[in-house]
Amino acid sequence: AAMAVIFVVMMRIRRHYDQVRDELAVSEGDTKHQMLPSRVHAIVLVAKIHKPTLRALAYARATRPSIVEALTVDVDPEETRALQAEWDRRDIPVPLKALDSPFREITRPVVDYVKSIRSGNPRDLVVVYIPQYVVGHWWEQILHNQSALRLRTRLLFTPGVMVSSVPWQLASSQG
Repeated sequence: AAMAVIFVVMMRIRRHYDQVRDELAVSEGDTKHQMLPSRVHAIVLVAKIHKPTLRALAYARATRPSIVEALTVDVDPEETRALQAEWDRRDIPVPLKALDSPFREITRPVVDYVKSIRSGNPRDLVVVYIPQYVVGHWWEQILHNQSALRLRTRLLFTPGVMVSSVPWQLASSQG
């Protein structure tokens, strides 16, 4: 009985791999996937101004997209005003846009904003740069990057959107 179950499971796994192979195969004359996007819209997610944010901004600008903007979610109006004031004071050469979030939710406003950019022109490519901490202990992973993980997971299912994690190694990750 166990051998029969293992045989059926292995056959289904094989069928899955065959389906994936067929889906990914490039056919003759398939030029649709070789076309360049009409524009590249880069979005850098910003929670606060710190070294990981500045690295993500520099990386996004270095890719020379058509449009680059920084995006924050307004979960606390006072903190958002302070962030905008600090942004202006530092004269950061990327516009900062604040999305409203009446229920203090971060993921949905960002995903909705990205989808709205995509709906305007389906040939545009949107690249979302997410600063991410690289940590050295398992318990630090629980404390950091949870919002980024949820957001990355939602954005990966959005057509025409690429997610780029920009790592920042914390001291605990060394050795």
